[in-house]
Amino acid sequence: MRKSPLGLASASQALCRSLLENKPLVPSDTLFRDDIFETTCQKIEDKNEARIIQDISRLIVPSAESHATFGAKHLDILIESVNEGWNNSIPLTSTRPQPDYSVGFRRDAFTDDKFAKLSPCIGNFLAGDQSLFMATYYMYIPFLTCEVRCGAAAFDIADQQNAHSMTLAVRGIVELFRAVKREDEVNRKILAFSVSHNHESVRTYGHYPVISGKNIEYHRHPIQNYLFADSENKWIAYRFTKNVYDKWMPAHFDNICSATDQLPPDLNFDAPPLSKATGLSQDLGNLAQPDANYASMPDERGSQSSNSEQQAVIPDTSFREPKRRKGEGPEGP
Repeated sequence: MRKSPLGLASASQALCRSLLENKPLVPSDTLFRDDIFETTCQKIEDKNEARIIQDISRLIVPSAESHATFGAKHLDILIESVNEGWNNSIPLTSTRPQPDYSVGFRRDAFTDDKFAKLSPCIGNFLAGDQSLFMATYYMYIPFLTCEVRCGAAAFDIADQQNAHSMTLAVRGIVELFRAVKREDEVNRKILAFSVSHNHESVRTYGHYPVISGKNIEYHRHPIQNYLFADSENKWIAYRFTKNVYDKWMPAHFDNICSATDQLPPDLNFDAPPLSKATGLSQDLGNLAQPDANYASMPDERGSQSSNSEQQAVIPDTSFREPKRRKGEGPEGP
């Protein structure tokens, strides 16, 4: 997956600068404390992913729910998952996403009226129905993933896993706005973020669609690529992610709610899988039909590719107009 030749919209370029420049407070008594930071890095440099996640991942990508618990009430609408398969998302390939960490919106974030608008597109999620708008059965419209891998080649795999997950996330937003004929508002705009890291380095991306009629391409924009083992850089990703939660997420959620309010009743979405000619499908395994059973699908721990230079293209992800009631003509009763 690569940058689009068209690039980001100017508003998203300004957004990236703002998220990098603002410097919120960081926690003081952690393994990143100045006097023990070097020791922390030494202890994890030859360790596996589980140890890296245990020691430092939440110091690179902070926990949204923990910040809410400590008083950031605007984050109460968020929910996170840890190493959990996205069983409720309509798949693009036969490999399901299973991010090390992801953040999206909880059910209670939506009023009953808004949820009723989305319900026809969600189905019976507890029974395993799949949707463009769900990741797990309790997470709606994810917008952030983090993957942790060890080694240079594995680092590229983390990038590809994030690209897969965030293509699903961005696809849902695009289809929501297409359904209300507002797709121009999200064209070339960052709609999700991802972070890949190992014991010493971090890469951060913004994920965005390029829409041309019925053709949709999904791209990523590199935001950061640096060594956090250099003590001067250790809080860059933490501050950036905190700004995503505090500065970007509220407006993103407002836009989602605005589009949801305009959905016609009983709208049903269709989401065909990627064609075999597209990059992401080549990278992530065989194609799966939208009604594929995720229980039999491999997760991303068992099927990976190191090719990180492909964009995903979906020729036409469409939606069905609501069915007319008896006696209604093209313009209604």
